[in-house]
Amino acid sequence: MAETNRLSSGTRVLLALACFVILVAGMKAAGSILVPFLLSVFIAIICAPFMFWLQRKGLPNWLAILSILVIICVLTFFLAGFVGSSINSFIKTMPAYHAKLSEITGTAITWFEGFGFDVDGKLISDNLNPAKVMSIAGNMLGMLSGVFTNGFMILLTVVFILLEASGFPKKLQVAIKNPEQSMSGFSFFLESVNRYLGIKTIFSLITGTVIWLWLTVLGVDYALLWGLLAFLLNYVPNIGSIIAAVPAVLMALVQIGFGSALLAAGGYLVVNIVVGSVIEPKFMGKGLGLSTLIVFLSLVFWGWVLGPVGMLLSVPLTMIVKIALESSEDTQWFAILLGGVPSENVKSK
Repeated sequence: MAETNRLSSGTRVLLALACFVILVAGMKAAGSILVPFLLSVFIAIICAPFMFWLQRKGLPNWLAILSILVIICVLTFFLAGFVGSSINSFIKTMPAYHAKLSEITGTAITWFEGFGFDVDGKLISDNLNPAKVMSIAGNMLGMLSGVFTNGFMILLTVVFILLEASGFPKKLQVAIKNPEQSMSGFSFFLESVNRYLGIKTIFSLITGTVIWLWLTVLGVDYALLWGLLAFLLNYVPNIGSIIAAVPAVLMALVQIGFGSALLAAGGYLVVNIVVGSVIEPKFMGKGLGLSTLIVFLSLVFWGWVLGPVGMLLSVPLTMIVKIALESSEDTQWFAILLGGVPSENVKSK
């Protein structure tokens, strides 16, 4: 009997792994459809608390959604107009920056060889060439231009999600057998997700704005793009700030010089220490953290499955999974393995 149980347990594990592989393969194959949908869900979750606030102030549902729609359209036109033209200009001039960075790399290799160091120039150029970082940044920014082409579909999906959000809890109460207990966990899950994404969005916006202003003061080209990249990658803790800083620092090095590159790097360092390590944790709370290993693995996994957009959404997606695991006593142990200690609200359930 015990042997049968062990076999059945092993079979369940193999079945779960097989389902996971099939699910991942399906997500990768349907990436062109899944990416706009995930962006729509991400935007809708951020906008939902504002919509509910407008409804509590007495606005009808359609007017609250219309107000959000107007705000999103204004932001979209701004991004498509100002940022879109800057992205196209940067991509066109990127070969010149590529050549300049290659020249700087060659000069650095010659300088080290002058001190007697045996430097393999081909190895450096193939694996540690800073110009490749600029190419990666260009591809990531080019991806943003691709997102604008799906803007109407994303916007339409956001509207339908917000329309459904107001009536979904009532449907759930009717559909489930034990509404009080289930709704308690579901409400905690939604509140935690909204809180995490809301706080993260606010501090990401602060980070991106400060970086944009600092690079503008230094006179670095495309400062708005680097501020936008800092805003987006701030959703990826620890690793994201480093990735966002590298292309901007290289741009300062190519355009102005070594001193400005150091000042740019110092600006990123100060902003991320003050905002990311001091202020944000006080609002976010210790229970909503992920380990650095999980952050890196989620970045690699979601980037492989969904491409550059998956890298930007990797930590929010993983955090949503972690919050869902914290909402149930049976899966809290797995949430602990993913990161921080569950909050007191979870322990008391």
